[in-house]
Amino acid sequence: KDVQKEREPHAYLSEEEVKEKIQSYNSSVTDKLKMTLNANGIYTGFIKVQMELCRPITVQSSQSQGSAAHSNNETAFYLPDGCVNTLHISSTNTVREVIEALLKKFFVADNPAKFALYKRCHKEDQVYTCKLSDREHPLYLRLVAGPRTEMLSFVLREHETGEVMWEAFTIPELQNFLRILDKEENEQLQILKKRYAAYRDKLEEALGGVWKPG
Repeated sequence: KDVQKEREPHAYLSEEEVKEKIQSYNSSVTDKLKMTLNANGIYTGFIKVQMELCRPITVQSSQSQGSAAHSNNETAFYLPDGCVNTLHISSTNTVREVIEALLKKFFVADNPAKFALYKRCHKEDQVYTCKLSDREHPLYLRLVAGPRTEMLSFVLREHETGEVMWEAFTIPELQNFLRILDKEENEQLQILKKRYAAYRDKLEEALGGVWKPG
């Protein structure tokens, strides 16, 4: 179930509650990705973000991998499904800063405004996916939920089609996307032609067997 915007109010914790939460969190961690509370009250830790991108991303060509369509010094390609990235952030980092850090880590040249961060959580045997606002603090959400990713996980997606800021795309990016779509369309057409050609051969073979004098 997708919820378009995060609507849950947040009652932020006191310093003592944060300390207790961090101690409880660290005692439950199984992957050594613990949180650290600093003297100034700011705490740091790790979040894992799953990349669920449907459209190609644009990266610096020297950093790109796999087949792609080229334009000057940039390359557009599809990120593999299920890609998960781990970020070390602080309690002051906002959703927008997390998105920017993710794109920088992947050498993505696309405008951060094209993307949105979601939280996926389990409640009463149902899975809810909520879009987070730019001012949310992901590490706080991670702390409150605990370290178990099956209870709370983060997902990076493009904005929904109706929300896409097309003005954020450059002309070379759009041209790259069109080239990729044309290539995929041609590949799918060839696959369909081969499939129906095989069906036709089998039908003709069967018809030949039926009408064969015996």
